[in-house]
Amino acid sequence: MSKRLPELLISDIVDSGNKILSYTNNLSFEQFVSDSKTVDAVIRNFEIIGEAANRLPEDFKDLHLDIDWHRIRGFRNRIVHDYFGIDYSIVWIIKESFLPGMITKLKSLI
Repeated sequence: MSKRLPELLISDIVDSGNKILSYTNNLSFEQFVSDSKTVDAVIRNFEIIGEAANRLPEDFKDLHLDIDWHRIRGFRNRIVHDYFGIDYSIVWIIKESFLPGMITKLKSLI
């Protein structure tokens, strides 16, 4: 397990989530997929989110069941192990519908 404290891992997740939102601010989906640097940055930060979530102690995650840790880790595994098969529309949907709420919940844990 990680030697980083849970609070630091949560901060890593929030920071990476905020970067994703910042990088894609005012972009349409079409603009996003046509900008390879932004796509790469967003994918990398989703990887960081998943890795940090994976390193959180199980007892910490058990205290915060309102966060879908399994889905966060699963998405990370999907983009890491199937990089050339990433569906950017799914990345966009997660960024739009899941990420802002997750950031809000996690900020309250810091």
